[in-house]
Amino acid sequence: MSKKKTEKVSVFALGGAGEIGKNMYVVELDEDIFVIDAGLMFPGDEMLGIDKVIPDISYLKENKERIQGIFITHGHEDHIGALSYVLRDLKVPVYGTRLTLGLIEIKLKEAGLLKKADLRPIDAKTKLTVAGHFITFFRVNHSIPDAVGVCIQTSQGAIVHTGDFKFDYTPVDGKQADFGKIAAIGQRGVLCLLSDSTNAERPGMSGSESTVGSELNDVIYEAPGRVIVASFASNVHRLQQVFAAAEANNRKVAVVGRSMVNIVEVAQRLNYLRFKQKTLIELSEINRLDDNQVVILTTGSQGEPMAALTRMARNAHKQVNIRLNDTVVVAASPIPGNEKSVSKTIDLLFRAGANVIYNQRKVHVSGHGHAEDLKLMLNLIKPKFFIPIHGEFRMQKAHSRLAQTVGVNANNIFIIENGDVVEFEKRKARMSRKVNAGNVLIDGIGVGDVGNIVLRDRRLLSQDGVVLCVITISRKNKTIVSGPEIISRGFVYMRESEDMINEANRIVAKQLQGKLTGELDWTEMKSLIRDKLSSYLYEQTKRRPMILPIIMEI
Repeated sequence: MSKKKTEKVSVFALGGAGEIGKNMYVVELDEDIFVIDAGLMFPGDEMLGIDKVIPDISYLKENKERIQGIFITHGHEDHIGALSYVLRDLKVPVYGTRLTLGLIEIKLKEAGLLKKADLRPIDAKTKLTVAGHFITFFRVNHSIPDAVGVCIQTSQGAIVHTGDFKFDYTPVDGKQADFGKIAAIGQRGVLCLLSDSTNAERPGMSGSESTVGSELNDVIYEAPGRVIVASFASNVHRLQQVFAAAEANNRKVAVVGRSMVNIVEVAQRLNYLRFKQKTLIELSEINRLDDNQVVILTTGSQGEPMAALTRMARNAHKQVNIRLNDTVVVAASPIPGNEKSVSKTIDLLFRAGANVIYNQRKVHVSGHGHAEDLKLMLNLIKPKFFIPIHGEFRMQKAHSRLAQTVGVNANNIFIIENGDVVEFEKRKARMSRKVNAGNVLIDGIGVGDVGNIVLRDRRLLSQDGVVLCVITISRKNKTIVSGPEIISRGFVYMRESEDMINEANRIVAKQLQGKLTGELDWTEMKSLIRDKLSSYLYEQTKRRPMILPIIMEI
């Protein structure tokens, strides 16, 4: 229990509830605000042209003097990716483990924020007192080293956030989860647990990362030519397995993809990635070696159009392209929503002549706990109240059912959406209010300047195209000097639709003739053109292109 009396405790998500990614959770202890994680989400197919999505932090900006710190559980993009945007507005300390801060530094340096950032290292043994509140951490297993859960003590009991986790009894780095510490937190009394729901629907326990190592070793041993391994760049344990398997088979490793290069450099510098210095070679050196001496480590396991693996498959990479006898190992499972792009990339790899290994051999295990892992965490923590987070609604629902099977009262489980506030007073909980929470879309260097209206326009353009109607009018003589001229993009092929276009021009000219008397109202004229053209073109094609009238005055 905290020595500081906490009358009111509030917990809510600004991102990460009911979705995969964009994780940001807020714990309010009276007037003090603690933020856990600040991640991004990659856009879905409906977000045309968007590069990434981050949480709406307007609530935090309105209350920035109350924020005591941002606590990062681990170094994945969906937990650190928004920091370079968040720290432009919030000048607050950021707490993270060594590897996590190493990855954050890369992002902040690129954004020009590193010198001003207040980064504070912690580890699983760290004990902090921030604004009178006692905060501790505990080690969990995940697909990246240095992952921790967060425990914030209050006078009503602890608020525990697991971070992303599984229980690995034979971890690659030999560091198991802090079972004893987690159990001790549960014994002292936990008011509320926020726990990772990603794999709540999967039965059993998540596999050990160490099982992947022997499988990768066999694949590399059996491969007649080059081996190309596509993985999440941040899965440092997987990268370690690749280097170890390459060394065991007397192969050199070349790294492709900016994010992969950055993470290998940081992980090696901080001693989280160990290999002989001569094992790592420059990409330009691979053609000097025999194919059976080369392993290429690359990004692109999610089928991203511009990632290195996809460009290799399309024969569009500057230095490496797929050829016969290449073995490609896709050592990752698709993130929900990416299944189609992953499938297309695998098909392209086969077409290019590669032998692709993706799900028929054990070359990937999840970093997120399955049902039995989640039940074990619940049994160790023994929370009075439970909030399943980090997952789509069906995953949260499955996690809530698991909690009930281990004895959590159904009335004490809250399945929240982003912005829903769960308030605790005198060890009783209720859904109290809703704070502003949503998506901020990043497009190029623009932050939040693309909204629903712009996306709607992009969607319309992608479906039926655009029609421009250009007219030049003399205000003095009240006559049409030039046009109307109709230009189509993505609507119809102009040369094959001349009769329809000519008739559309005639309709517009006829309608405008009656309006060229008295005071000329450009807005009314544009609206008239839009309405008449829309009706005619729909009648002819059953399509509704975006119509943009352009009236020039001389």
